[in-house]
This record gives sequence, structure tokens and C-alpha cells, in this order.
Amino acid sequence: MFEGVGMSKLALVGLYSALCLLVSCQSASVMENKTMVNDGSHTESDAVRVATFNVSMDASNYLPRGTAPDAHSAKRLREELERGDNPQIKAVASIIQSVRPDIILLNEFDYTDDYEQAVALFQEHYLTKPQQGKEAVHYPFVYSAPVNTGVLFPYDLNGDGTISAPVDTYGFGYYPGQYGMVLLSRYPIDKPSVRTFQTFKWRHMPGALQPLNPNGSTYYSQRAWNELRLSSKSHWDVPVQINGDTLHLLASHPTPPVFDGEEDRNGKRNHDEVRVWVDYISGDANYLYDDNGAYGGLSEGEKFVIVGDLNSSTVEGDGHKGAISALLESDRVTDPKPASHGGAEARANNPHSRYHTAGWGMRADYVLPSSNLRVLNAGVYWPAQNEPDASLVVNRAASSDHRLVWVDIEL
Repeated sequence: MFEGVGMSKLALVGLYSALCLLVSCQSASVMENKTMVNDGSHTESDAVRVATFNVSMDASNYLPRGTAPDAHSAKRLREELERGDNPQIKAVASIIQSVRPDIILLNEFDYTDDYEQAVALFQEHYLTKPQQGKEAVHYPFVYSAPVNTGVLFPYDLNGDGTISAPVDTYGFGYYPGQYGMVLLSRYPIDKPSVRTFQTFKWRHMPGALQPLNPNGSTYYSQRAWNELRLSSKSHWDVPVQINGDTLHLLASHPTPPVFDGEEDRNGKRNHDEVRVWVDYISGDANYLYDDNGAYGGLSEGEKFVIVGDLNSSTVEGDGHKGAISALLESDRVTDPKPASHGGAEARANNPHSRYHTAGWGMRADYVLPSSNLRVLNAGVYWPAQNEPDASLVVNRAASSDHRLVWVDIEL
């Protein structure tokens, strides 16, 4: 196709190689050249990087091996944050400093009444200190709220004659706030307009997948079913103000669809927790009430990003695939399909592995922008073995059993 232009084949090959290298470098630099500033202004472009990261920072991660958490364990995270020398938390901070998101949801960051102090310690002793040669980052705006994990249920759920954690709780947890969530942002958070759905009753969802025993009887007693909340942690709609525009961060962390029996209580709950967002963005959420008693979902035309460890995949895992499939196929959502070299390398014979976000081999974590947002780039932070910082993602002890997922959008 280049005949007659007076250029040798050798020169053409060189030109082609140079162009490929240029494109590759430009793609890589989208992440490497992103810089964090504290005043909310941007540098090179109007792109906003949104991320989610299950950081495995619940207190059970900092107890002696073989020790079960209890009601007194909630203080352990605070102790590690105050010391500032925990290698796992330093690795988490290093990963965040590498990717440098503008907005990031942290799953499994324990919630306490003084969460703002805990987050301040995390920023002071970890994020604002360069880790492994990375540049410090800082997030001036923070949001968190109570979750259902570890909150005692009023009745004996498992029938052992006592009401105790973690089995007799609204969401599995040894103490209130375990496996909580925190949102960090460079942009102002409109806290008065935040909606939370912690106390929404599961039975109030039309067509709820109520757990049943093999003989067809209900797994939960009628009294328990009447009180059981749907969200195992919580569901949040957090509006963030970006240069005069509003971006709704829809955050959650549904229960893993495992650790149950033939009644499939966790699998069905996971499905319906994911389904909340399907209804919330599609105009089918007239039944859904928030913790202030307001009903309904997002208005058509609102801009949003769904973020969190959804513990659900369309092709892998033990969960029901209907809700996650409906979410990814919704015309209100763009699925950027973030990928990584490390994920592909970890399971080379699995055609889906490049999209995995969990070390055990599944796409579990999502950043899903609304279809009225332009997606510029996306990725999963999972370096291959021959790439820098591969040691940060060796296992859960190194940082987390999940990987940070990020998407660049343009409002």
C-alpha cells in the first residue's frame, strides 16, 4: 500500500515501530502522568478518574493468626493507622498513589463513629507519605456512614438459643462497622443530599428472592423475614460536585454468594443487592425508600458511576447471574471492561482472566459510568510478574485479595 512513495521497506518498518511505541507510551502515560492537587483543580485534562478498591483493612486482618475478632477488635485498625508502619496498609497506599484516582471508594475499611479521625490518620501516616518512591496524595473530602455488618439482629437467626455475632446480625460481622466503606474525593461531596439505604427491608423489594429450604418452606421465620434488611453493608448515593456538575457515586458491597446452604440465602441476597442498582437507575425503584423515608431512584439524565465490590460475575462464581447481567447490559450503563496484564498472566488458560479483579479468579469489583458520560480509559491495577510493584499484589497479606479498578471519564 506504500508503493510509489519513495520509502524503503526498512524505513517503513522503523516508522511503524515508532508509531506503535508512541501509541503504547501515550496509553500508559494516562495513568503515569496524572497528578494530584489539593485545591480541586485539574492539570492536563478534564478527565476524572474514579476507582474502587477493596483494601482488606478490617480489624481481623491485624489480629494474631488464629484469633477470631470480637466486639473489642474494632479498635485494631485505628491502632495500625496511628502507628503508621503497617506494611499491608503502606502497600495499599502505594497502589493508590500509583493510580492517583480523583474519587475512590474503599471497601472493607472499618466504620466507627469517629471515622473521620481514622481516615485522617490513614491520610496523614500513609497517603501523604511517599510509598516506594511514589508521590503523596491527599483527599480533602471524605464520606462514610454506618453499615449493617455486626449489628445484632433482634431475634435468634440460627436457632442456637442465643443472639450473638457474627451469625445473628443484619450483615455478617463480629462487631458493628466491620467491612465498612469510605469514599475519598478531590471534589466536594454534597453531604446533605446523600441518600443511604441501610435499613431498607428485603421483603419490600417486589419479587425478592426469599430463601427457601429444600422442602419449599421459608428459611427465615416470618418474624425474622419481616425485619431482615436487604443490604449486608449499605447502599449509598453520594453526589459529588465537579466543576458545577453533579456526579452520583452509587456505592455498595453486596454479600459474597457463598458460606450458606441449600437455602442459598447469601446467593439470593447478593442478587437482590445488585438488583437495587438495576432498579435505581432504570426508573423501577418506586418501592425503594432511603433511611430518611424518601422513595424512588435517580431521575433520567442524571450522571452516575456505580462503584464497589459487587461479588458477582456474569461468567464465574457461585452467584445468581441475572442481576449483574441486567446491570451490565442496561442502556443506562457503559461497561469499560477494565483489564490487566497481571490478571491475564495469573490464569493464562482462562479467557476471562484479563478482566479479573480478585486474586482468587473472578471479576468482582466494578466501576460502571452512566452512558451519558464519555469513557476515556480504564484498567485494573494488577502488574505482571516482570513489571514494577508486582510484589504489591502477591496475595492478601501483601495488600489485598482484590485489585484496584479505575475508569477515566469526561463529564
